[in-house]
Amino acid sequence: MADKKGFEVSDEMRATAEKGLQQARNALGSLLGSARKVADSVQTSTETAQSKAGTAVTKGFDYTEQHIAATFDFAEKLVRSRDLKEAMDLQGEYMRSQIAALQSQAKEFTNLTEEAAKPASNDPSAAKG
Repeated sequence: MADKKGFEVSDEMRATAEKGLQQARNALGSLLGSARKVADSVQTSTETAQSKAGTAVTKGFDYTEQHIAATFDFAEKLVRSRDLKEAMDLQGEYMRSQIAALQSQAKEFTNLTEEAAKPASNDPSAAKG
């Protein structure tokens, strides 16, 4: 009779999946690096870099990179999981950490938006006219 250990992935399949994930991570990292360079050059050539919008763009790239890294880390752990319980535990851990990160990032974006919405008259350097 067949052994009922559950679903198992061969070491070869696991290695192939890990290699594919690493290649995808590298490709996405290169794409994000290029996108950040383009955004930086646009900000350098405009006054956006000195504005709150420039800060928001930079934060957006930072958050995107953090989420992508967390997703790839999760995928790598998932590929290495040995059974369904471990995979489900990893999924729960990943979701909790992503929700916490999103809450923190939402607060930061709210603060940036509030700062950007303040009138220039509240800026001490604007009063020195």
